[in-house]
Amino acid sequence: MITNDAVIFGILFSILGLVFLTYNSKSSFWKKFYTFFPVILVCYFFPSFLNTTGVINSDNSNLYYVASRYLLPCSLVLLTISVDLKEIIKLGPKALIMFFTGTLGIMLGGPFALFAIKFFFPDILNIEIKELANGMTTIAGSWIGGGANQAAMMEVFNVDSTLFSKMVAVDIICANVLLAFLLVGVNNNKSIDKRLNADSSSIEEIKNRIENYNLSIMKIPDLKDLIFILSVGFGVTGFSHFFGDILSSLILNNYPFLEKYSLGSKFFWLVIISTSLGVLLSFTKLRKLEGAGSSKIGGLFIYVLVLTIGLKMDLFAIFQNPGLFLLGFIWIGFHFILLISVAKIIKAPFFFVAVGSQANVGGAASAPIVASAFHPSLAAVGVLLAVLGYAVGTYAAYICGIIMQSMV
Repeated sequence: MITNDAVIFGILFSILGLVFLTYNSKSSFWKKFYTFFPVILVCYFFPSFLNTTGVINSDNSNLYYVASRYLLPCSLVLLTISVDLKEIIKLGPKALIMFFTGTLGIMLGGPFALFAIKFFFPDILNIEIKELANGMTTIAGSWIGGGANQAAMMEVFNVDSTLFSKMVAVDIICANVLLAFLLVGVNNNKSIDKRLNADSSSIEEIKNRIENYNLSIMKIPDLKDLIFILSVGFGVTGFSHFFGDILSSLILNNYPFLEKYSLGSKFFWLVIISTSLGVLLSFTKLRKLEGAGSSKIGGLFIYVLVLTIGLKMDLFAIFQNPGLFLLGFIWIGFHFILLISVAKIIKAPFFFVAVGSQANVGGAASAPIVASAFHPSLAAVGVLLAVLGYAVGTYAAYICGIIMQSMV
């Protein structure tokens, strides 16, 4: 069993290299393989497999922390620094409609799943319904606002640590199954858009305009360019950590009532500040760093994050408590069906379905992953909607919890 982070890191990059080697292969087998299994999904699966089979033990690994606290904010800066905010605004109200539909899907999906389990499968759980309802609020918090809101719901509804750990397993497995499903959909988004009668022309136009701009500034980067790109990315990351620590401490010490809105979370401020500064820098000459490949470096960091997320997963966990996972899949299924239904009504393209879902369920860690799977220039859409998820998460999760408590 491998526990050394340096060795694990080497294995992860070897996996990444192998995946991209086969992805760019001219072999018909690999072309067909990656039609059904997107690169990001494969990068997620292999570390999960190594963790599940015991080849790697990541319990004490710091790789995810490094990736999420150092590489993620840097990637957010590098992905947003090249963004054309005016073009993104042209995407219109459908992005917000689908985001709030996703939020509503979590709020109503929880009570629906609880009702279904209570009346149709009452014998598959060994947990009191009232205790289960309280525990489910932590999933709602995670799926609408992230870890900070999840912890807030744990305190508000007095969820004990044993039940909380089970709910975390349901949260992670179901959320990542949904992520995998959405990533498969990304590869088939054009056919899905046809079935939704959706007009994705606005997205395509923005992608084309951004691509044309990028081509006009593209150059072969030299060492100076790469150093400058990383200095901007990690410089802003350090700045974000510094002021994120100050703001979170200030709020926790002086305005503790704001903690329930996730404003006491260092990670919340890290994401907010790094994204905001990235967007602000996109209005300066630094936007031309895209010509030297700033978004490509940001994309690399996202892939490293995906690999480390995979390390945290146990593929066999779903068989350890099937009743709870059935509950989770009913819940996440309700969320997804509602999104697809509304998308069909308003003729929203699958891009808004996928990003609207992950801005809720996955937050800042996976919303830009899904958005950039469509095109790197669209990563900012995922980030901005994920930030909105942080803002509404506590309210929505609390309301969801109150509804579920009223049912027991």
